[in-house]
Amino acid sequence: MNYERLQDKLSILADAAKYDVSCSSSGSKRDNHNKGLGTANSGICHSYTEDGRCVSLLKILFTNHCIYDCAYCTSRRSHDTPRAAFTVEEVVDLTMQFYRRNYIEGLFLSSGIFKSPDYTMERLVRVAKTLRLAHKFNGYIHLKTIPGASAELMQEAGLYADRLSVNMEIPTKSGLALLAPEKNHDDMKAPMKVVQEQIVVFKDSKKQHKHTPKFTPAGQSTQLIVGAAQETDLQIIRLSSHFYQEYDLKRVYYSGYVPMLSDNRLPAMGTPVPMVRENRLYQADWLMRFYGFEAEEILPDDHPFLDLDCDPKLAWAIRNKSHFPVNIQTAPYKMIVRIPGIGTRTAKKIVQARKLSTLTLDHLKQMGAAVNRAKYFIALKGRNEHLSHLTQDNFRDYVLAQTQTKFKADKTGLDKLYDLIDFSVTTACDITLTNKNSKVSVTIESLISAVAKVESVESCTR
Repeated sequence: MNYERLQDKLSILADAAKYDVSCSSSGSKRDNHNKGLGTANSGICHSYTEDGRCVSLLKILFTNHCIYDCAYCTSRRSHDTPRAAFTVEEVVDLTMQFYRRNYIEGLFLSSGIFKSPDYTMERLVRVAKTLRLAHKFNGYIHLKTIPGASAELMQEAGLYADRLSVNMEIPTKSGLALLAPEKNHDDMKAPMKVVQEQIVVFKDSKKQHKHTPKFTPAGQSTQLIVGAAQETDLQIIRLSSHFYQEYDLKRVYYSGYVPMLSDNRLPAMGTPVPMVRENRLYQADWLMRFYGFEAEEILPDDHPFLDLDCDPKLAWAIRNKSHFPVNIQTAPYKMIVRIPGIGTRTAKKIVQARKLSTLTLDHLKQMGAAVNRAKYFIALKGRNEHLSHLTQDNFRDYVLAQTQTKFKADKTGLDKLYDLIDFSVTTACDITLTNKNSKVSVTIESLISAVAKVESVESCTR
């Protein structure tokens, strides 16, 4: 085996896979019974990318050759990018070698589509099958299914993979038609339907036959790209709700679009990645999955975008002040869990603790509630002076001013340096800096050197 060439392939195909965020590794249960290698009983989380995303698996594409020309994809056929493709044996060998060295605990394998969907899917299945049967590999395997592949291949994939997923990519049909005219939503949903039906079949068979094999024990998931088309948050949330209800998906992942390609159909190069919007969508998704919210409750028709200044539950509470205050001593669980600052665990504690005593704000704080938000929405046995603000016209602004968010930018020393000076370009190479009563002219090189020193000092004091 040519390991130098293999390293080149790995560099290309690992980089091409980095924008797929749906590489989860939780929810499976695959014990090691046959003296094989590894186990997949729990979630895997080893390292993080520079933007904070979790990387837990050997995450690669089988190939970045693709017959499609999707505008948002770096692997599109019209994009001038280095191309590479693994063989089945190379992927198997990489997985085994990396696992034995404790670099990974599983495999996340996706692929561009080359020749045909069935041709591509067959090779992905062969990788998983070889690992399971030839090498007795019991670690986690996540396969990306190929839209258009046969139902037979999908069924076989589910026997060897812990999780299957197909990326819907663009949330709206109009957006997909604009950015990926060779694809359609129905073709992408077809594999989901096959997997969902087979999961039900195998579960029913398990009740009658003890030795029925597992079929995608970690379920299936999908990913939506946020910000590539002109979709609204309401459209995204409704689609996610549809997937959860109709296809019983374990997760829907949201990926803020990173402008990488110049195309008049896409946001311009340099457009900021909508990270805050992505985070709000995950919070809204959480509300649907664990808090009993419907998509239409989170975002009504006249509010198609999530509030970026506060989380969706707080935004809902502010829009629906008529539901508050909630008496935590008597209210049902489903209403307590809707109070901003109170999560599912805290709500369960409240339901149990109120049987024994009358609860106060201090009690709620000890239970883990974010009292700085919850205090404006709850009724206590005694007087709650914070409720007087509930009827104010500026209630939203007042609550946001009293609460903190992780998205508020703390100014670093470097930012403060920038605040002290006014920049005006004098020539191509010189900059004039004005600092109160003094005025100096420096070169760009000198400024870069000064900034570097500030950054160095900051890094040492953190």
